[in-house]
Amino acid sequence: MKIRLVLLLTLIFAAAFIAPSFAAGDRYALVIGNAKYPDADAPLKEPINDARDVADELKRDGFNVDIQENLNVDGMRRAFDRLYGKLKPGSVALIFFSGFGVQSNRQSYMLPVDAQIWTEPDVRRDGFSLETVLGEINSRGAGVKIALIDASRRNPFERRFRSFSAGLAPVIAPNGTLVMYSAALSSVISDNGSDHSLFVQELLKEIRVPDLMAEETLNKTRVGVTRASRQEQVPWISSSLAEDFSFIPGSGGSRPSTPGPVAALPPPNNPPQLPPANTLPPPTITETPRNPPAVETPSPLPPEKSADTNTDKNNPSTQLALADDPTIKSLTAKLTANPDDASALYRRGQVYASKGAYNLAIKDFDDTIRLNAKDVEALNNRCWARAVVGDLPSALKDCNEALRLRPNFVDALDSRGLVNLKSGATKNAITDFDAALKINPRLTSSLYGRGLAKQRSGATSEGNLDVANAKAMDPNIIQEFESYGVR
Repeated sequence: MKIRLVLLLTLIFAAAFIAPSFAAGDRYALVIGNAKYPDADAPLKEPINDARDVADELKRDGFNVDIQENLNVDGMRRAFDRLYGKLKPGSVALIFFSGFGVQSNRQSYMLPVDAQIWTEPDVRRDGFSLETVLGEINSRGAGVKIALIDASRRNPFERRFRSFSAGLAPVIAPNGTLVMYSAALSSVISDNGSDHSLFVQELLKEIRVPDLMAEETLNKTRVGVTRASRQEQVPWISSSLAEDFSFIPGSGGSRPSTPGPVAALPPPNNPPQLPPANTLPPPTITETPRNPPAVETPSPLPPEKSADTNTDKNNPSTQLALADDPTIKSLTAKLTANPDDASALYRRGQVYASKGAYNLAIKDFDDTIRLNAKDVEALNNRCWARAVVGDLPSALKDCNEALRLRPNFVDALDSRGLVNLKSGATKNAITDFDAALKINPRLTSSLYGRGLAKQRSGATSEGNLDVANAKAMDPNIIQEFESYGVR
């Protein structure tokens, strides 16, 4: 009798150590919905509702859920620290983030609502790197790590440093990780005007299907989003899971012993193909600085429709809205105390430009350059703003000076390409956009601008390909160029 009892206890303990059990106490989720970004024109409609729906579903699935809304930098740091502190070896850790994200230095960053982003170093200071977060979770012993990131939105920070790449970057994650973005790499999706995102609607639909392993759940979500959006939105998945995991506890899914490839989707009609030379960004920039090309004599073209340059001067409602903007108010207060604060002048100019108040932006850039004639960032931004309002000769001088001071400055090449495109100097525009794309092959504005320039120069098929690729990377690129007065 004793022998049988000892044998039974031995088998019980052995089973406990061999089989991963992912009980309710072993599942931890941090769910964040960030909607109220002061730098955005209006609060985002989707993140709060989506975060609440995801949190409710995860609770039903046995997760210990920490749901947070509209977190600032300190709030996000504390939330991640709480998650780290709960984890133990073998835990399941899940992160859901809905809000603004940016790609910088080939990493994806989740942004708190009070992020003060003016340059790329600010992203690393105020943003939270997905790779860093997953690495920390892994160091705490989590066995399964899942990140669901709905942050492929056009954000208000992009044009503050014009070398940005749209959308999110691929993540280098530790083993045992499953990552899903709501859209393809380096692409953004338009706000659908709904209170819930298509991504979360499809995700919740698939999570509730029994007998599915997590990879299958996310793959079916990807297929659902792609079909529902008519292939305009294709989520991205990366998996290194080495063990079975299902969102529904106790599910007996039929996961293959070795993970197979993600199911292929039916290809779209005439899918855009990126030109071979621009498929991968170079690891380093080693080309010899070149002198700016000679300015081509513009061919006679109908004048472009310029942006409305009087909006920021004569529209009382616009003036009031700008005066009430919290970022502008803060910067104006700094300038009242110190009119020669070059940093505040430059940043206010960027905010004005991002809101379409180009004349006010140009004035601030004028004062910035008055304080430092070699400020290449201010020269480039004034070039771009002047190009938008139609002051093309002055814009060209600014871009040429920026490139003289910093050869191969990708932002200035992109801006000068816009100047030449609007001037009708299509050969020069193509040269500038080519140079910018050699440095950053995912620079959508240069790809689209080059496409327009090629179309106008008679290379219609090549131009159409560039335009199609740019639209696939950023569905809003047409509206962006129209706001610059380019059609």
